[in-house]
Amino acid sequence: MKEINVQEYKKLVDSEADYQLIDVREPYEYEIAHMDGELLPMGSIMDNLDKISKDKQVIVHCRSGKRSAAVVSALEKAGYENVYNLAGGITAYAQEIDPNIPVY
Repeated sequence: MKEINVQEYKKLVDSEADYQLIDVREPYEYEIAHMDGELLPMGSIMDNLDKISKDKQVIVHCRSGKRSAAVVSALEKAGYENVYNLAGGITAYAQEIDPNIPVY
């Protein structure tokens, strides 16, 4: 499974690269804190494959990186080669990059 750490992700954002950010948490978690990714809860991923790009880098995140790692593994099994888990999830991003994001 491919991963990207929060520092690498920040460089991607700052470079204005064309990528897709997918948040696999639940809607109530998204309301608490988010990074403006597209909300596709973990349980709905396989029903929403048409919403996941195959043409650009796709970063998948959750709160800590565990759920998103499972989603990335499932997407790789479904034939995706462009998906990356955000190591440490939104919690690591909030702690290391953007302290304005609430940690829960």
